[in-house]
Amino acid sequence: MIAAAVLACYTVVAAVWLPALGRRAAKWADRAPRLAIALWQAGAASVVASAVLAALAFAVPAEVVGHGLAGLFEVCAGMLGDGSGVTRVGSAAIPAAAAVAARVVCCGGVVLVRASVERRRHAAMLRLLGRRDAELGAVVIDYDERLAYCVPGRRAQTVITTSALRALTPEQIAAVLEHERAHLRGRHHLVLAGAEALVRAFPRVPLFEQARTEIARLVELLADDVAARRHPRAQIAAALVSLATGRAPAFTLGAGGETALTRVRRLLGPEQPLRRRERLTGRLLVSALLGGPGVVALAPGVGSFLAHHCHSLFSL
Repeated sequence: MIAAAVLACYTVVAAVWLPALGRRAAKWADRAPRLAIALWQAGAASVVASAVLAALAFAVPAEVVGHGLAGLFEVCAGMLGDGSGVTRVGSAAIPAAAAVAARVVCCGGVVLVRASVERRRHAAMLRLLGRRDAELGAVVIDYDERLAYCVPGRRAQTVITTSALRALTPEQIAAVLEHERAHLRGRHHLVLAGAEALVRAFPRVPLFEQARTEIARLVELLADDVAARRHPRAQIAAALVSLATGRAPAFTLGAGGETALTRVRRLLGPEQPLRRRERLTGRLLVSALLGGPGVVALAPGVGSFLAHHCHSLFSL
């Protein structure tokens, strides 16, 4: 029961406290957006996993695991059958764990299906109104607003408007299209869908709300960094200034938007990347967030299992 209580407490505390810690590390996150995205994902995943594992730990006592697989299977069979061997707490905990997992899966499916439907509609519109420019490797549409965005999916496309083409130099066009291709190669739409699914599944949870906001910002920084490997940062910054007021469709990923001007300052005044020790610390933290709940949940059962079998061995 101690492990279950620890996991339950962590679920509540982390859901409220981790966003504040993440905001303090915002400057650090700007220097390593890929690692920062992984930390936000790991933090959110650890909260969901802790909630599910806490319920299962309440339902399956450690001593059951300590007597080996046969005893565990016997209890599981009783749970699925007439409910024998399950305490009142366990009978409520198991449906709670299933409900948490099912809600995450269902909301994730809804987010992906809705986005897919909207993208197919937009792709059909592009086939009618756009023209493929082989030299740019993008679809060009005649539109008065300066826009450059990508439409993820099986038939992913980068899109740029004629207004943007008139406003940008060839170097800036190449840079901003590389930014969009970085989104497509990185499957950033799936990263955003995961964050959106958790907010839909559990609204008003501070960690999930903050994770969605930060991940949406960080994928743009990451795409900027990838584009900067092939194009001067000044060209990317100049393109962002021209596209800052553009609003791409909600189900796409656009180069402009609300974060454009802050990204310009970052591009023109880049900070030193994280040192190797700092990156290692971040990766260890990601591992701890992902593996910690499982270790806490399994520790009592493994301890009981070893104690039981060691006792049996020494009694021979």
